[in-house]
Amino acid sequence: MFQNKEIKETLLQQETPLYYYDLPLLERTLDAAKQAADKRNFHIHYALKANFNDRILNIIQSKGYGADCVSGGEVEKSIAVGFPAGQITFAGVGKSDKEIILALKHRIFAFNVESIQELEVINELAGQIGEKANVSLRINPNVDAHTHHYITTGLDENKFGVPNSELEKAAAIIKNCPNINLIGLHFHIGSQITDLNVFKSLCVKVNEWKNFFEERGTYIKVINVGGGLGVDYKNPDENPIPDFEAYFDIFDKFLERTGQHEVHFELGRALVAQCGSLVSKVLYTKSGLKKNFLILDAGMTELMRPALYQAYHKIEKIGEVSPTDKVLNYDVVGPICESSDCFGKEVELPVSKRGDLIAIRTAGAYGEVMASNYNLRNEIRNYFKEN
Repeated sequence: MFQNKEIKETLLQQETPLYYYDLPLLERTLDAAKQAADKRNFHIHYALKANFNDRILNIIQSKGYGADCVSGGEVEKSIAVGFPAGQITFAGVGKSDKEIILALKHRIFAFNVESIQELEVINELAGQIGEKANVSLRINPNVDAHTHHYITTGLDENKFGVPNSELEKAAAIIKNCPNINLIGLHFHIGSQITDLNVFKSLCVKVNEWKNFFEERGTYIKVINVGGGLGVDYKNPDENPIPDFEAYFDIFDKFLERTGQHEVHFELGRALVAQCGSLVSKVLYTKSGLKKNFLILDAGMTELMRPALYQAYHKIEKIGEVSPTDKVLNYDVVGPICESSDCFGKEVELPVSKRGDLIAIRTAGAYGEVMASNYNLRNEIRNYFKEN
């Protein structure tokens, strides 16, 4: 994507660091996911935590997606940019009273509830303001997503969901909560999942728990299976759009449901990751006894994932590159006063110099939204490719 003269010349006119968003790619990705879901009558809620840039949200909302929120601020943002309240889900293990009341007043589609105590709090608060809350119980299915342990959410050891041992009690309590309407079950097993067999295992568990409740006289209307579909960080140009057909086909084939059941998804990364790249300028080059360093004007304050998760992002030099160009292995680092401020070690790149532009790819998810002002850094800028 970045190996042409025109893009380089355009970006040299911009102040770096910045997030470069390919809006046509975003639209193609959204259309592919929506078409694959619609043909199976599936519903997608976009996970705002992946990226809540206004331009990105406006495009997603215009395509008819719902919203998946994990804070009161995200609920307010969703409403402000036009997501219908009746298509907003609110998840998270630690919803405050203020956030719950906010969502109740907006009459959102559903709370994804993660503990018995939360059930009781929502019931009490709903009663105080004369509302009734739709809820989906989040169940921890104990399915290993085979991903980084920081983004695994579906094991017994994780903090998420109502423990299996308390589900009988939860079902009984709901029947005595006049201000709660149980509409469904919610599951989420992790993020950046590339082995689709993991989702087959999830379907087996979902079927078991749906039957568990329906056998006890509680009809389940909504089956929310979360998200988690991964993207190709190593080959962003070869695989810019995930295989949504294969992903949704797994659930179509293995989820037991009737025409009365609604199947909902909460996708974030798979929709926005590939459309965004962090563009940075080389401030200095430095060679030590054992290492060559490229020191960029972007750091962990602009893209936290490598420092937080040891995450891989493809790093490339912007502009025309010839196969005959001399290459070196660089540690690509930022200016932040932390040794963890490193985007990649021993990265093979054409020999680079002060002023060269570098792209850190597949940064449209959990990039800009996690940026900080640590070291009193300036707010990150944006550039949008329109066509």
